[in-house]
Amino acid sequence: MRTKIIQNCGILRQPEAGKVAIDEGQDVLIRGNKIEQIVPTGALALDQVDEIIPARGMICLPGLVNTHAHIPMVLFRGLAEDVPVERWFNDFIWPMESNLTEEDVYWGAQLALVEMIECGVTTVADHYFYMDRVAEAVEQAGTRAVLGWASFGSQGEAMLERTAEFAEKWHHQANGRITTVIAPHAPYTCDDGFLKTAVTHAKQLGIGIHIHAAENVSQTRSSLETRGQTPIQVLAETGILDLPTIIAHGCGILPEDIQLLQQAKQVGVAHAPKTYLKLGVELTPIAALREAGIPVGLATDGAASNSTLDLFEALRLMTMMQKFVYQDPEQLPIATALEIAFGGSTAVLGLEKAIGQIKEGFLADLILVDLSGTHHQPLHNPAASLVFNVQPTDVQTVLCNGQILMQDRQLKTLDKAHIFQQVQKSMQRLAVRVPDKRIQLYNP
Repeated sequence: MRTKIIQNCGILRQPEAGKVAIDEGQDVLIRGNKIEQIVPTGALALDQVDEIIPARGMICLPGLVNTHAHIPMVLFRGLAEDVPVERWFNDFIWPMESNLTEEDVYWGAQLALVEMIECGVTTVADHYFYMDRVAEAVEQAGTRAVLGWASFGSQGEAMLERTAEFAEKWHHQANGRITTVIAPHAPYTCDDGFLKTAVTHAKQLGIGIHIHAAENVSQTRSSLETRGQTPIQVLAETGILDLPTIIAHGCGILPEDIQLLQQAKQVGVAHAPKTYLKLGVELTPIAALREAGIPVGLATDGAASNSTLDLFEALRLMTMMQKFVYQDPEQLPIATALEIAFGGSTAVLGLEKAIGQIKEGFLADLILVDLSGTHHQPLHNPAASLVFNVQPTDVQTVLCNGQILMQDRQLKTLDKAHIFQQVQKSMQRLAVRVPDKRIQLYNP
């Protein structure tokens, strides 16, 4: 197996809860797709190493993990602005998504993967349509992904069978970088029978569920009025919480839901703060979930609501909004924010034993971040800079599964100019909105 050394970097460590440190002057030896050794610079002989990646003055971090997204929605970036949630779905997104073709989704996914690589994101949990084409894009890009084909109850159980076929075909493909889940859209778009059938498929395949639930408080109130249960109670009743489950958003999670989530087999909540701020809804109850031992991870959602796929921006917004909401600057301190970005996000996806740490035996999903820019100077506190200062252009080099995807800001696996050309061909067609052709009606 080929070997690489990331030479003379600083390494982010979190030796215990509430603590963060940077170990300077370290070399990271990668053999194949795994981290083999971490030693002080100069301790390893370089003559047997196939490739040296100079990293002097840079911080080596685990690759960022986006716990919930709809990456091909970059195609609709900027087309649904300054509108409330109901209009965002009914008058904009769901009519425009009726225009999508498989080819659109492929090129949209490629564009999103370029953006994420350039932002240091190496793993995404994606929940969209035509997911076989997204899988092809991920395979080519060299990133890691947890993929689920979104389905609505109105499409019937035959659609679930199609999505299960996708999940079976692509699980553990692309050298293990792709895993799959079953992805019913949400309790308000899927009845109990549909959700139970989704659970049956997931159990048969030995995989989990990725679903929107309790996206905001009004959804939870509506569910109580119409079904007599909160969305989280619906997930428990239909058996979803008996499986590993990614819950998108959870901004409407109530205190009484927390106990159900504690009893779940393996559940995590994806938090996408910029989407909530732009759409004017509540925030995920991060403190209550974490106090109960339920992992919370960072997410961008789709770029149609989030505008970018920049997880450093999500990290910054999450941290500041918790301080603002509680009117307490001591809320969500820097070390905790970084723990959510790495340990929390990997735990949401059930990958905490494989990625999210710079540790011997872990997969080599790593990024190099340059803190020499003007916006970091003087660099009194590198950890604070990582949370509050980093811009996407600070990310210099990105590896996933031991493969270099970007080095010195140069992409290695994707042709950005060609992708831009392909995406621009469909701009006018995709922007057409015919309400009668919407793929679904938002009426929680």
